[in-house]
Amino acid sequence: MWRTNLKVAFVGLLVIGFYTSIAHIIPQLRSEVPIELDLSAGFTADALVSAGQELFEGAGGCTACHGLGTRAPSLLADYAGEGSIGNRCGLRPGGLDCKAYLYQSLTEPEAVVVAGFSPIMPDARRQLSVEQIWALVAFLQSQGGEVTVTADDIPAQGSAPATPATGGGQPPTFSQESDPRQLLNDNACLGCHVLDGTGGPIGPSFDGIGQRLDAAAIRKAILEPNADVSSGYEQMAGVMPATFGTQLSAQQLEIIVMFLVENQ
Repeated sequence: MWRTNLKVAFVGLLVIGFYTSIAHIIPQLRSEVPIELDLSAGFTADALVSAGQELFEGAGGCTACHGLGTRAPSLLADYAGEGSIGNRCGLRPGGLDCKAYLYQSLTEPEAVVVAGFSPIMPDARRQLSVEQIWALVAFLQSQGGEVTVTADDIPAQGSAPATPATGGGQPPTFSQESDPRQLLNDNACLGCHVLDGTGGPIGPSFDGIGQRLDAAAIRKAILEPNADVSSGYEQMAGVMPATFGTQLSAQQLEIIVMFLVENQ
């Protein structure tokens, strides 16, 4: 009997050691990480707008949806005859001014969903600091409108984030979700990829992906989406955000990878 127990304990230790080693070797920091902003020495509106533009066009991943105009409204061009976002941001329901509406859209994206679009945008506080969010607000205001973000909107380092009168609460804690389908949904993956016959056709389908790619290839595609673009999707290169290595824990990443590997 003691030999059987010893074998069970040995196998258990091997399994724990295996997954621990996987968690340590996953290159989560190889993803493009949004640059931190140091506003301790003050800033100008132009500098804030410039930082917001860099985030919007790069590591913020905004163009993945708002640059195409198919999954979310275009923010830099006219939409529905209302002009670019800086011009139309004060026209949305709820009585919010432009600055408050933009902040709400980034931190409570399901509060006001534009007709004809799905609520697939994640809370920006999951991957961006409060300074980065306000930089994005300033950049979006500059697109046809007046930049009204001031130093009073951005809290001193170490203090609680400033929140306009939008009805919002405290920034969320990182998800402890472990269901792979929910993780895919929470991270807006199904806005671009088809699963079980439903979803967006922007990227390769998840249906049968385990027959096409092994675990290493799927993991790399999540962490470094622009390293190897799937045949037939070359025109979408650069669309998928490269920030999932910092949005997902090592365990969540492996849960998604294993789920997709088994999807055959």
